Amino acid sequence: MATMIVPFASSQDPAALSRLPDLQLPHLQALLGRLQPQALSTPALDEDSPHLPHEWALAQALGLQRTDADAATAGLPWAAAHSAQPTEVQAWFTPCHYQIGMDHVRLIPPADLALSAEHSQALCHALAELCREDGLELQWQRADRWLARGPALSGVASLSLDRVSGRSIETQHLHQSAGLKRLHHEAQMLFYTQAAHDERVAQGLLPINGFWLSAAGACTQAINAAAAPRVFDDLRTPALRGDWAAWAQAWQALDAQWLEPLARVQAGQPLSLTLCGERHSQTWHTPTTQRSPWRDRWLALWRTAPDVRAILKAL
Repeated sequence: MATMIVPFASSQDPAALSRLPDLQLPHLQALLGRLQPQALSTPALDEDSPHLPHEWALAQALGLQRTDADAATAGLPWAAAHSAQPTEVQAWFTPCHYQIGMDHVRLIPPADLALSAEHSQALCHALAELCREDGLELQWQRADRWLARGPALSGVASLSLDRVSGRSIETQHLHQSAGLKRLHHEAQMLFYTQAAHDERVAQGLLPINGFWLSAAGACTQAINAAAAPRVFDDLRTPALRGDWAAWAQAWQALDAQWLEPLARVQAGQPLSLTLCGERHSQTWHTPTTQRSPWRDRWLALWRTAPDVRAILKAL
């Protein structure tokens, strides 16, 4: 069965909700009209949940299970799941900029920082020296992701990057243990002494003044990329930036992509589609009972078209 997941399909931001009445998604409406809806797939999630609904939906589709703690409270071990040693406790360190206000701390992710691989590697190498003092091994993977390994990461709870990007965060979410609290403070001071800091400032770019720890833990086995669902990330960037005009435009563009899965369903092929908002996800799938094409055409004349806007608003 083809499995499809759409993250950030909706938001409870009033500015996002105000865009829903004008959304025209005829192909999505046609597709949902031919699928059978399930109940909302997740309980309502609050801001303390470590992940957003699309992350839970993806983990469920992949059969991801952690071995060292409860995923409901500690989060999902994506770092280990994407590694060659999934049973080893690991985490992702994401270089970022913390914007400090009078009564809040806002995290700006690397996607909005124009962080080069060269600067990222230099900062990662410098931080690796500090990490070794805490029994952690830090390895550069890409500009926006460094891989950490070590027993100090076992049972560490943190919010996912999608949960916190561009948002005001509570300071307690920065510090998962005394050792990691110290490492956060030392990293902030260390990064200010690096040549990469001065070069970024000279270029008019925000400095990297910290990192975000996420995806910590171990799991039973690595992810089988070949079995992974198709994830439509078209809405991610505008949603995380709070650019709801661009988000609405992205939705309109994404609607054209439902022509292909619609043709699959019309041809009798099995399909599962999950739309994910900030609080819930909901899944639709092809009916379990086979019907003849002529009966489907007859039912289509009497079928009530699903209210896509109401569906998105409820997520």
